[in-house]
Amino acid sequence: MTAVQYSGTAILPRLASASATPAEVNAALAEHGGVIVEDLIDAATVARINGEVDPYVEAADPAAAQLNPALEFFFGQRTRHVTSITGKSRTFATDVLCNPTMLAVCDEVLLPSCARYQLNIASILDRGPGAEPQMLHRDEDVWIHVPRPRPELQVASIWALVEVTREMGATQVVPGSHRWDRMRQPQPEQIAYAEMRAGSAVIYLGSTLHGGGANITTDQWRRAVHLSYTLGWLRTEENNYLGTPPAVAKHLPRQAQELVGYAVHDAIADLGGYLGMLDLRDPVDCLADGTLP
Repeated sequence: MTAVQYSGTAILPRLASASATPAEVNAALAEHGGVIVEDLIDAATVARINGEVDPYVEAADPAAAQLNPALEFFFGQRTRHVTSITGKSRTFATDVLCNPTMLAVCDEVLLPSCARYQLNIASILDRGPGAEPQMLHRDEDVWIHVPRPRPELQVASIWALVEVTREMGATQVVPGSHRWDRMRQPQPEQIAYAEMRAGSAVIYLGSTLHGGGANITTDQWRRAVHLSYTLGWLRTEENNYLGTPPAVAKHLPRQAQELVGYAVHDAIADLGGYLGMLDLRDPVDCLADGTLP
């Protein structure tokens, strides 16, 4: 593992996917709150994903109205959004959603607090020229009503679908902020920038401060995917059942179906119960036998 030096003194660990073990990725994540893993998918896979989502990205309107004014302010009017990528790109659903490195991280971080984790969001964020930096935030705050102290609620990642530089809006990550007091704010020199080539990803905890970078000096679009997973008993940010409906989900591998949320959260072994049943059955089995059309 090598540490990458950015402007100021902030560093973010960087690992090569070909040699990094799950233990090394998890160790870096636990220590720094974020880690760049290079070349998690190859150039051919990146090209297939881009080809599958190109029509959706081209049709996306950066200035389109969103759920509420807070979201419009948060994302700004220079970012093209394509949501529910698992329902639009089979390559993404098979090669990214089910990526073994990501799932090894989720096993370590999330499984101690649930019987099964699930997809939270899979959305393209195409930050265009003129995009202002996002305010730094913690993704876990969407579940503000979960009392503290609490376990990690989310594992998140940003996957580069083009080469990403700081000038183009590379994701800002504050190493170590997952251990900070909630009111502490970083100094500029404490912010690292996740510059990476296409096919690489920055993985970070839901408790880590981060935000999209500014893209105000280039004429390029920074295309990347936000992919995050959360505990199987939490409500997800995206409605993945509608974003990847049964007619689409039934053609995905079972592992992808389970991650999208079609499998029950079975906590019987922990003296809990079932969540997400359909007619007292596991919906993923209903996909398999055709009960779900």
